[in-house]
Amino acid sequence: MIRFAALLRREGLPVTLGQTTDGVRALEVLDVGDRDELRRGLRTVFVGRPEEMPAFDRSFDLFWRQESEAGAGLPGLVQPTPEGEDDARLAAGAQKREALALETWGGEEESESGDPLGVPAVSDQEALSGRDFSTFTPDQLDEVYRLTVQIARRLARRLSRRRRPVARRGRVDLRRTLRANLSRGDLIDLKFRRRKRRKVRLVLLCDVSGSMDLYSRFLLQFLFALQNVFGRVETFTFSTRLTRVSDHLKGRSYRQVLRRLTDVRDWSGGTRIGESLAQFNREWSHLVDRRTIVIVLSDGWDTGEPELLAGELLRIKRRAGRLIWLNPLLGNPSYEPLTRGMAAALPLVDDFAAAHNLASLRELASRLTL
Repeated sequence: MIRFAALLRREGLPVTLGQTTDGVRALEVLDVGDRDELRRGLRTVFVGRPEEMPAFDRSFDLFWRQESEAGAGLPGLVQPTPEGEDDARLAAGAQKREALALETWGGEEESESGDPLGVPAVSDQEALSGRDFSTFTPDQLDEVYRLTVQIARRLARRLSRRRRPVARRGRVDLRRTLRANLSRGDLIDLKFRRRKRRKVRLVLLCDVSGSMDLYSRFLLQFLFALQNVFGRVETFTFSTRLTRVSDHLKGRSYRQVLRRLTDVRDWSGGTRIGESLAQFNREWSHLVDRRTIVIVLSDGWDTGEPELLAGELLRIKRRAGRLIWLNPLLGNPSYEPLTRGMAAALPLVDDFAAAHNLASLRELASRLTL
């Protein structure tokens, strides 16, 4: 079903991970031996507009081949490849997959003229803010990135409640003003104070496994924006292992950063969240203290042991000032955190929030407090 959903996306259908999950659930009630019933059932799941019907039918006929075309076996289904053939195919394509997972994100090269692209209007911004990241195409990276930078700058301007004395402007510091004018009849010498910026460190851990493919490109955009507007940010990606990418994200152009990230392996693979967190605790635990906010961006699909994930997450929680888990699947109203990894993590996080669109990232501002 995952492979069929990938084929539909290549044909231009905006298939989300939630729809893929619904497709798997549909197989529990459909007669997979009845080709017409299978077509109608999957069409109900994956097709949202009449103009998508031809592309769906072409993909269905190509993928779910007839018995006469696929050989003996269950009618209407693609026959399994001979033993060992899948392994050989995966081994041959393994080196290409990780690079392609990033190279296809950039779309066309940046314009050589250097002319700035148009900024979306207010109504367009609202429309983009509410759209799920999985429905965007690579050629919309620039529009989304501008709004992402605005959100990151807003987060960077989060101020503490404590204030510091300043020479002018800000709020009047009544206590210091009264003390400075005790010998005078009038309040002539006014003293001011202003909120001081918190020196908070952000540690960002982003899941780039295969199950996050629909969201990774836009979440990496957000991490790139944070890396370039915050003073103290450390960024890591993980799939089956952890990689520090803070230096990779430093640059003026997001597309240059994407090309630089092709040097980082382990894209679009499996997910071992617990082992990746264990590696972080072994090698980078010195980055976390009570002035640190740790943010994990992941859908929680973990192939490792949930006990390991819970134990390593607890070690981070004990050291950090705040632990936040952002899950792009939480934007789906029907989503329930029932996976083993997510169930193990939920009791340990301070905030569990969505990260499926720009509006959800904007709401992160209210959570970045210590």
